[in-house]
Amino acid sequence: MRHFLSRLLFVAVAVLPMTAFDGAPVFAQAAKGASGLPLPRFVSLKSKSVNLRIGPSIDYAVAWRYLRAGVPVEIIQEYDNWRRIRDADGTEGWVNQALLSGERTAVTAPWMRGKGAGVFVNMRRDPQANSSIIARVEPGVVVHVGECNGEWCRAEAQGADGWIAQGEIWGAYPGEAFK
Repeated sequence: MRHFLSRLLFVAVAVLPMTAFDGAPVFAQAAKGASGLPLPRFVSLKSKSVNLRIGPSIDYAVAWRYLRAGVPVEIIQEYDNWRRIRDADGTEGWVNQALLSGERTAVTAPWMRGKGAGVFVNMRRDPQANSSIIARVEPGVVVHVGECNGEWCRAEAQGADGWIAQGEIWGAYPGEAFK
């Protein structure tokens, strides 16, 4: 009974942070999680095998297993040492914080996957639209992100190092700047 009540309490508490009193999503506001870090925020998977669970405990079923380290995910909720994440496809679930890294990665234009041959994201030498193209990256490729200036992100993928327009990746918020 105690275990049932603690889960019931968790469900009640977990639902409250998802909406404000006016019905607007709380994560759209500048919120901080129990860790003191902002919510939502981007991180990446640390391990090459990560279980995505339907709840914040190993007692919950595994809904999905990621088999690649470095995949970017968005933390949207925190509970104890568990993080509710969302991936570029919109899949959500819970992972233990020990399986996440602060290293920033991104997916190039995941919304363009499967659109046919000839669809690419341009990686440029400098953070300017008229800068020379140094690589053409297919949609859905995971890139390592070193910094973003609010419009462009310095990215590295398969030996190519350059700048990608921030609006062409999933892994940095519009206007977000960091080094």
